[in-house]
Amino acid sequence: MISDQTPSFTAFEGQRRIASGPLADVALAVKHAETRTMAPIAIYSDATGRPVDLDLRGSDNEITARLQRTSPVEATGPRGRGRPKLGVVAREVTLLPRHWEWLNAQPGGASVALRRLVDEARRAHGERDRNRAARDAAYHFMSAMAGNLANFEEAARALFADDRRRLAGLIAPWPDDIRDHIIKLVERI
Repeated sequence: MISDQTPSFTAFEGQRRIASGPLADVALAVKHAETRTMAPIAIYSDATGRPVDLDLRGSDNEITARLQRTSPVEATGPRGRGRPKLGVVAREVTLLPRHWEWLNAQPGGASVALRRLVDEARRAHGERDRNRAARDAAYHFMSAMAGNLANFEEAARALFADDRRRLAGLIAPWPDDIRDHIIKLVERI
C-alpha cells in the first residue's frame, strides 16, 4: 500500500527504543548509538514491521546524502520509456487471451482500463487493505522483537482476531518500548 505520508522508521537497541521518525533521522541516531553500545541495534519500517538494513559508513552528511539518493523509483530499477512526469512504470502483466480481448475493447485501451480497475479496487477495499497492512506490520515487528516473550502466541491470536483488549492485556508485562510500539502499529488499524 502506498502512503502519502513520509515513511516512518523506529530503531531499537536491544529492547529499548532509541529513535523514531524519518529514515535519515533514525539512521543518524543509530550511527551515534553504535559508538556507545555493544547491544544489538535494529531499525524497523513502521509501514511493514520488517527490519531495514542500512549502510551507515561515512559522515552524517554522507549517510544523509546516500539515503536521499535512494528513492522508491530507483529501487525498482532504471526508468525506461513512457511518461516519466506521470510516474508511469512499465511492468509485465500475464492474462488469459479473453482478458486481453476485454481490456483492449475498453475505451482508452488496456492501460487505461487497468488503471481504472485498480483505482476502483483501491477505493472499494482501501480501508480493509490499510487494516491488513497495519496488522501485518504489527505482527512482523512483534515476531522479531517479542517472539520469545511470554504469551507471544496468544497475543498473535488476539492481534489477528482484532481483540485489542485481550492483546493489550497479554502484552502488558512485555518491555515498555516493545509493547508501546506494537500498540502504535495496531492503532493504525
